[in-house]
Amino acid sequence: MTRLIVLITALFLALPVMAQEAAPAPDRSATGGAQTLEDIMARQRGETIDDSFRRNNTGDGNSAADIAAQLGTLGGASDPDLWRALRYDSAEVTVSAGGDVAKTLVQSGGMAWYEFRQGPLKTYGGWLLLGTIGALIVFFVLRGRIPVDGELTGRTVTRFKAVERFAHWLLAGSFILLGVTGLLVLFGRKFIAPTFGHEVNAFILTGSKFIHNNVSWAFMIALAMVFVFWVVHNLPDRTDIKWIAQAGGIVGNAHPPAKKFNAGQKVIFWSVILLGGSISLSGLSLLFPFELPLFAKTFALLNDTGLPELAGFGTLPTALSPQEEMQFASAWHAIVSFVLMAIIIAHIYIGSVGMEGAYDAMGSGEVDEAWAHQHHSLWLEEMKAKEKSPDSNATPAE
Repeated sequence: MTRLIVLITALFLALPVMAQEAAPAPDRSATGGAQTLEDIMARQRGETIDDSFRRNNTGDGNSAADIAAQLGTLGGASDPDLWRALRYDSAEVTVSAGGDVAKTLVQSGGMAWYEFRQGPLKTYGGWLLLGTIGALIVFFVLRGRIPVDGELTGRTVTRFKAVERFAHWLLAGSFILLGVTGLLVLFGRKFIAPTFGHEVNAFILTGSKFIHNNVSWAFMIALAMVFVFWVVHNLPDRTDIKWIAQAGGIVGNAHPPAKKFNAGQKVIFWSVILLGGSISLSGLSLLFPFELPLFAKTFALLNDTGLPELAGFGTLPTALSPQEEMQFASAWHAIVSFVLMAIIIAHIYIGSVGMEGAYDAMGSGEVDEAWAHQHHSLWLEEMKAKEKSPDSNATPAE
């Protein structure tokens, strides 16, 4: 009896080993052979991936159309069969609206978008902002604060009215909130989550998304107000040439004449209007991807010009799913935002620590005549001429 027990025990312990040796190699095609992230990224780089074990196994010879017919039934094709058919035989599969099911349900192009956000966007965008701040610090150390030559007169002139300052600060405040919340969303997983935990990161990002989506309306309203108020004063003229030639007095001690806005301020204005407008359009496309697709139409217009061919991009795609539209819009939204943030950082520097008396223009709206003569002499002459005019309603200098 003892020998029998020992024999049975030995056979029981040996069964798993025997079964493993006798079992055939696992059939990856039976399970769909789910690909790794490396496989997906290799496909995005244009490398050939051997996925014939999936392509040729869509379940008992069923076509995608056959399997799609079972989408609304129970007990039909298995999930692996269904998804393989959608990916590899999607030309025959359409929904009632006529859309391409594979582009909607199997859109692996999102991995390229993810790789771009995690790689070039964070790297180059982050260094652009840090580099701008670093360059301004170096410039401040070398140049110092630009002072007002001579003594202040004590007489002031109205530089900006209250409604103009309201539009400016609404635009500035909303843009700062949008920039900060956008950076939190982009860099949260890299910096906030490892430091404070995923729950804190999720809380911050949820709040950031809410703020970002709602403050965007204030930004667009302020952008329109600023354009209406100042577009006439920001049209290029001959005085800009001399201002640029003398670097606006920022480099050196020259003080070239300027009207209400000098050439440097005009560059800031048009950067805010054009780049801010582009950010607004791409943001609206992200908020309403089905109602406001942006890039398919843009690509079609560019293809008509022939520029993509000349630049070596070939023909740009014009049939984009909502997911692809959002990926392009998200990438463009972030790229343009980084550029505008760098420009605004330089603008904030000049309007605060970089130039004496500059903040008063948007603070109280009143600037000393000595400051106005130094930086906007032509505008000051216009204001004084209006004061002397009997029909003028201009606010007199104090």
